[in-house]
Amino acid sequence: MSNKKKGTFWNLIDRLEGDKVVWIIVLLLFLFSIVCMFSSTSRLLRGDATRLEIVADQFLAVGFGLAVIIGLYNIKNIKVFRVGAMLGFPLSFILLLLLDTHANLGFIKAIELNGAYRILAVPGLQIHVFEVVKVAMILYLAWALDSSKRGLLKLGNLSKQWLKVLFIYAPFLIIFMMIIPGSNSSALVIGGIMFVTILLGGGNFKDMAILAAAGCIALGICVGIFYISGGNYMRRIGTGVNRIFEDQDWEKQFLSSGRGTVKWQEALDEMRQPVSAKIAIKEGGIIGKGPGQSTQRYVVPDISEDYMYSFIIEEYGILGGIAVICLYLSLLARGSIIVRNCGSDSFAKLSVAGLCLLITGQAFLHMFVNVGIGPMTGQTLPIISHGTSALLCFCVAFGVILSISRIAVRRIAKETSAAEPLMHMHEVNASLSDLDAFESGKMDEYNEI
Repeated sequence: MSNKKKGTFWNLIDRLEGDKVVWIIVLLLFLFSIVCMFSSTSRLLRGDATRLEIVADQFLAVGFGLAVIIGLYNIKNIKVFRVGAMLGFPLSFILLLLLDTHANLGFIKAIELNGAYRILAVPGLQIHVFEVVKVAMILYLAWALDSSKRGLLKLGNLSKQWLKVLFIYAPFLIIFMMIIPGSNSSALVIGGIMFVTILLGGGNFKDMAILAAAGCIALGICVGIFYISGGNYMRRIGTGVNRIFEDQDWEKQFLSSGRGTVKWQEALDEMRQPVSAKIAIKEGGIIGKGPGQSTQRYVVPDISEDYMYSFIIEEYGILGGIAVICLYLSLLARGSIIVRNCGSDSFAKLSVAGLCLLITGQAFLHMFVNVGIGPMTGQTLPIISHGTSALLCFCVAFGVILSISRIAVRRIAKETSAAEPLMHMHEVNASLSDLDAFESGKMDEYNEI
């Protein structure tokens, strides 16, 4: 009977190794993504496509993402991740180089979207490069920092400090500057996560201060190029500056301009997304309007991507929004537990810490923008927002986290089985006898024996 029970579907979670809470989190995020895609904006419809076809496409994306997670989860040797992490910087550099040079090689082409190059089109797939770079660079820095700590970085007669500059600090600055032409917000988000990863990896105060100063100088150079060129180069810098220092009162312009005028339409275009997102949150109330009842999905063109959290609150209320927050906070909490269980393996620790911070940090940045805290950044809600390549990149992150948690749990079990018992059996029996004698009031008689 027990063997039969072990083979049932209901014991699947029990038979999973690694952190089961992380498994539950990712499965619930998948569920949210499928439900939200069914009732989100009709902008996703193409030609004669129906909502059922959108859901079917999302099911395929989720199924493929789950296969990626399971595949990575079943990797039992962390050396495989170390080798893959080494390629993170070269991969990121090549992809960003193709973007920044506006490559058109036939089989791969850089695509301009909203005045910026962020996507590489390959047959049958569009790759959102910044999503790939986020995960790839965290894993690369985890490898580089771990290798530096263990003295494995070697190149000629270079000192340890110069090796850190070459393998850690230079890649940080190169990737940061290469992202800026395509997206200021992505450059700051990815740069911030990389900086925190280096800090967690043991970066000393002096080096981190120099690195932060170098990043600020690099950003200043890009701003200078924008103004010197009259806005012809580094155009995204101009967009970022306007969003941060903009003092234009669009609401006043909208109300004071005649309906249908250029100024009225300009103000309406600027206000439509952020204001409609706030309206969606207000109309959602405590319990929401219910699945498929959103009205703002017809107003906000990017509600399935940049404003997904507003959409969730409109349909599922504040309670639904809190549930989503709890999922991402739980991931951060479980990540800290996995890190503590990784022993002395700094690569495993930095990989899990960096990836958990990336997922949770981007989620909260997305939420802050949706409720009007800070300028628009274009950061999606991990796993839930629409976008196949972004979903797959975050699935890679979850797969690595789950695999490392599995390795950590096995390591703990192995060390536990090999450890000497704290108390031998005869000592336990004696202790129990003492307890029985004490509770029965016969302690003196027991001591005489």
